[in-house]
Amino acid sequence: MSTVRASAFGTGALSRACALIHTLLTVEALLLLAASPGLAGLLLLRPDPAHLPLAALCLLPLGPALSAALYALHHRGRDLTELHPARAFLRGWRLNARPALALWAPLLAWLTVIAFTLTHFAATGLPGWWAVLLGGIGVGSLLWGAHALVLTSLFVFRARDTARLAAYVLLRHGRATVAAASLLVLTAALTALLTEALPALLAAPLLLSLLHGSRTVITEIREEFTA
Repeated sequence: MSTVRASAFGTGALSRACALIHTLLTVEALLLLAASPGLAGLLLLRPDPAHLPLAALCLLPLGPALSAALYALHHRGRDLTELHPARAFLRGWRLNARPALALWAPLLAWLTVIAFTLTHFAATGLPGWWAVLLGGIGVGSLLWGAHALVLTSLFVFRARDTARLAAYVLLRHGRATVAAASLLVLTAALTALLTEALPALLAAPLLLSLLHGSRTVITEIREEFTA
């Protein structure tokens, strides 16, 4: 009887819930630590459109940190006795920091150009529908970036191949794109209605939701594009 009880420890519903909470808290703490140099810089910047390029530079460390967090959450243990979220996060950072930055940096630069144009739109002399178009392009770029972040965190492809696959997912996997868009809206609402810090403090559960919405994508990429 003692053997049965020992083997069952860590596999029940309560144990799985505790394992999930432990993983989320650990990954959240490590994510904030990895991104802290840039986040600290953001706190020093005034909310001025002229500081958009500096804000983009401050956000550079966030890309590899998000990728490492996605890796750790995807490879999380379900058994309370087999939890190594910190080890998984560090492994994900070592594996994905450079590939993630190769996609994250151009995305930040592109979004900075769009944001700078929109904040100075009156000076451009362009018709109003251009602002709507730029806003739509910006949202589409963010959704592409979400898919690219998931793919580069879980698979080993060249940057250009990841970019193409992310565009493919954006256009062909409507449910995954809608799920990513819902998280984008939620993040924007939390930022606008409460505080800018809240999405950062809830980054781990938001990323877990992103992974959940990308399950079909992950399965297809694994089956169709990896050997």
